[in-house]
Amino acid sequence: MSTLLIKPEGNHGRVSHVTPESAGWTYVGFDLHRMKPGEILAAETGSREVCLVWISGKGKATAAGKDFGILGERMSPFDGAPHALYIPADSNWSVTAETDLELAVCSAPGGGDYRAKAIPPGTHPKISRGKGSNVRHVHNIMPEDDSSAHSLLVVEVITPSGNTSSYPSHKHDQDNLPHESFLEETYYHRLNPPQGFAFQRVYTDDRSLDVAMAVEDGDVTLVPKGYHPCATIHGYDLYYLNVMAGPKRVWKFHNAKEHEWLLA
Repeated sequence: MSTLLIKPEGNHGRVSHVTPESAGWTYVGFDLHRMKPGEILAAETGSREVCLVWISGKGKATAAGKDFGILGERMSPFDGAPHALYIPADSNWSVTAETDLELAVCSAPGGGDYRAKAIPPGTHPKISRGKGSNVRHVHNIMPEDDSSAHSLLVVEVITPSGNTSSYPSHKHDQDNLPHESFLEETYYHRLNPPQGFAFQRVYTDDRSLDVAMAVEDGDVTLVPKGYHPCATIHGYDLYYLNVMAGPKRVWKFHNAKEHEWLLA
């Protein structure tokens, strides 16, 4: 199995765990928790900032000494935009599950003077990109034009049955602004119906990295560098949650030249 593909461990508790140390990189962390009603998840951010994303279900949240009440309304990641909660460095937070709850904990190095804030559905407009069989639907959670975080960039994407996404192939592995930014990235994948599968390839121009993965419901993939397109098969919609971070909070990507004709 590829070291870039991380399978969930069980169906309850922390089922996915990515740290900079485990991934062999510097910035991005990602955990996925599945909780039962009444269960409590609590932590301190320390030197990192955190974005909690309600993948499905409802939970009562507190962060940085503030009560945010019950967040979450969708029961599936395919049912509209998410609730999320940003928490700065050096803060405590807790979430108490009100229903079965799937909660993502996205993290990156913190800094600056930022405040905890809820990010309700509709904070950023839904965007549809691409054409033909390359259409996908984007819910930005923490985009680069939202200046309320130090490092984190967080976004959800729905790729309809039989379509490609993160395509034409693009990369963001060079700290070479204004042309390209360096960003590590995780993908948390879900399929609808859940027995489906999709594909993701991570590769560089010189093919020193070239990994193709069959992605199933609940898998996490790592993108340390290179291009990283996805494709889902007929009959199955693909959801993914992207977490990105790097030395600068800018998303500036470089398209693979051989595929740029697809943008015409």
